[in-house]
Amino acid sequence: MVNRGAEENARVMPMLILRPLELADADAALAAQRELDADDFDFLLGYSSKRGFGEFLEQLNAHEQGIGLPEGWVRSALLGAFVDGTLVGRTSIRYELTSDLLHVGGHIGYAVRPEFRRRGYAGQILHRSLDVLAARGTEYALVTCAEENLASAKTITRCGGVLDDIVQVGQERTRRYWVSTASGQRL
Repeated sequence: MVNRGAEENARVMPMLILRPLELADADAALAAQRELDADDFDFLLGYSSKRGFGEFLEQLNAHEQGIGLPEGWVRSALLGAFVDGTLVGRTSIRYELTSDLLHVGGHIGYAVRPEFRRRGYAGQILHRSLDVLAARGTEYALVTCAEENLASAKTITRCGGVLDDIVQVGQERTRRYWVSTASGQRL
């Protein structure tokens, strides 16, 4: 008799890659933006159809280089999370922290499109985001989530996050976790 539980656990997760969005990703990225609007989450971080997707991509590239940053912004990367060529989510990686980001925003903000949730992609996105920060010399990353977002809290702790505290800003309460970027320190 075959142990189906062990068989399922032995399945290999599809390889998730993080990469900059490209013009060919516009339809999927804009669909993701619409989907995440229901969660009050800005998937494309301020994208405006008035400028067009190509100009948006140029702006993202400039922001990663530290060029033309709006006040209060830091060098950052917005990367799509792809599995077998399908956009399943995204991450926003901030390479440094302002006092506001240190208080609430953190180094990494990630999202998984609704139809791809509960498949382990959030953990993979967070792991790969931590790898990006490690390659840039960041030893510990601040990762935050809304207090009531238990799925995200679980993802962060599974990646080795240690709860520092819970802060209140207006009506919102935010969990703040520190996570080692060293892959050997993560679960």
